[in-house]
Amino acid sequence: MNIDILKRTANRLVISPKGILAIDESTKTCNSRFEKLGVPTTEEKRREYRELLVTAKGIEKYISGYICFDETVRQSTKDGKKFTDILKSKKIDIGIKVDQGTKDFGTNIGDKITLGLDGLSLRLDEYKKIGATFAKWRAIYNIGENTPSEDCMNANAESFAKYALLCQEHDIVPIVEPEILIDGDHTIEECYEVTAKNLDIIFPILKSAGVYIPGIILKTSMVIAGKSSQNQSAPDEVAEFTLKCLKAHVPADIGGIVFLSGGQEDEEATLNLNAMHKSKRLPWPLTFSYGRAIQNPALNSWAKNSTDVIAAQKLLVEAAKRNSQASVGKYK
Repeated sequence: MNIDILKRTANRLVISPKGILAIDESTKTCNSRFEKLGVPTTEEKRREYRELLVTAKGIEKYISGYICFDETVRQSTKDGKKFTDILKSKKIDIGIKVDQGTKDFGTNIGDKITLGLDGLSLRLDEYKKIGATFAKWRAIYNIGENTPSEDCMNANAESFAKYALLCQEHDIVPIVEPEILIDGDHTIEECYEVTAKNLDIIFPILKSAGVYIPGIILKTSMVIAGKSSQNQSAPDEVAEFTLKCLKAHVPADIGGIVFLSGGQEDEEATLNLNAMHKSKRLPWPLTFSYGRAIQNPALNSWAKNSTDVIAAQKLLVEAAKRNSQASVGKYK
């Protein structure tokens, strides 16, 4: 573990005013989005769409790293340029999603455990040779009557620790992503309680496993009311509850914190991020790691007319710019 490499990579990923673009949708998720828009669900169509994302001119002004799926890091443009070489030429860090989805955990309906530790060290060896400098592992938590259970939170925290340590042994920065799902009718106060408890379980387990905290990035959901809640959260309220939670429950020396957009509307995710930066004194760099909230306009445009790649890329870069502005509190 080279802590200098880990710190440098983490610093690059959260350098202001940039954020991370997640293009790590699994084949199943990508195909599902294509189906809804009438796009053929073939490997070639997925490659074509990702070429649009990777080759967008000027996106490097706003994006520090791309999180990719296994299929994506092996793909090339139609004229044979590797996606990874294009990202390197733009000085964009290459990330890789290494978890392998979730399965039911225990007897509580809604509790999930993340899979993917088997063979992870060998996969990290390969990804490092391909050019990856950071990785991502996601766990999901449903807020319900009996969920998430403490056993489930502990089990996922143990997996985070094993994953993060393996990454750091390969000089790859681990993104730890505990996503509290926005589905449900929970209040913002209930979301706060679950988020705080989960963070209080995760960080002691990471530290006791020997994970180097300044060499990791936390990718977290915002503290926000559930989508079906009668009281929807305004940006100032989301910012207040989220910052209070993070300041109280995340170590001040962490490499950085990035938000997922997770079920929020595109504009909502941008406004909520912007509101966070009205508070000028934050102990850690705080930015975005959005997927859909940046990709949506481009994907919709491309689905309607796949020959007009320039128009779709323009929308992609504009969305990245809006969130870059929000990451410093300057979005209007």
